[in-house]
Amino acid sequence: MSTDAQQQEQGGGPTAAEEWQRWHEGRVTAVAAPYGPLSLTGTHWLSDYPEGRIPAVPGQWREDGDEVVLTATAEDHVTVDGEPLTGEVRLGADRGPIDASRVAAGDRRLVVLRREGLWAVRDFDPGSPARRAFSTIDATPYDPRWVLPGTFRPYDDDRTVRVANADGVERGLGLGGEIAFAVDGEEHTLRVAVEPDGSLWAVFADATSGNGSYRFRFLRPAAPDADGRVTVDLNRALLPPCAFADHFICPFPPPGNTLPVAVPAGERNRVDA
Repeated sequence: MSTDAQQQEQGGGPTAAEEWQRWHEGRVTAVAAPYGPLSLTGTHWLSDYPEGRIPAVPGQWREDGDEVVLTATAEDHVTVDGEPLTGEVRLGADRGPIDASRVAAGDRRLVVLRREGLWAVRDFDPGSPARRAFSTIDATPYDPRWVLPGTFRPYDDDRTVRVANADGVERGLGLGGEIAFAVDGEEHTLRVAVEPDGSLWAVFADATSGNGSYRFRFLRPAAPDADGRVTVDLNRALLPPCAFADHFICPFPPPGNTLPVAVPAGERNRVDA
């Protein structure tokens, strides 16, 4: 008898399939939230607007070294920290939740972003067409076959590789090691970043990418144990933010992260009504 079946028979905690279903429903809810990824309507690089005026974005924006300077009048209807802005304010990059960003214009949130020394303003609008059109995330039901034991092999030193991003620009992607696991007896590896909390992050493609699932996906395994053991649960393969809005700058898979096998598991595609 499987562990899931034993849990159901004994009246124990949720089964792995039930936990996955809750995770999936939570993902759909988060994506559809007012300031979820569907609400992003633009990523505006300030270097493209040397005069400081971004079409359809109120205020005047200019970079000044390690800060962005925003100037607004009463007619712009911009607030900073909840207070109307008339004049000038200096801003750093927003690092918290979107709905907690310092700058707002009505229901919109104007989020300051910095990547490789370049500044941008992101416009999150709960009334975006993408959010109105969204229905759900197409995902394959839980299958225990895709919960695989793996081994994390850290690099001696962190590495950075240049990879194309969804906006067509090449940027650096930091990597801290690789995870090794087997599918049908054949070993595969994925190069991963190590997050501050010790968890891992992989950008990968497989034989279904662009043919039954989005062109690439993310995987976020929990931190490995002291012996490097890690669970590779491909049921929780994630669609990247750029699957929900074209204005994200998701990195493409680094060299070596395109699996030669099909992974018909996890999130597959966005579904609109």
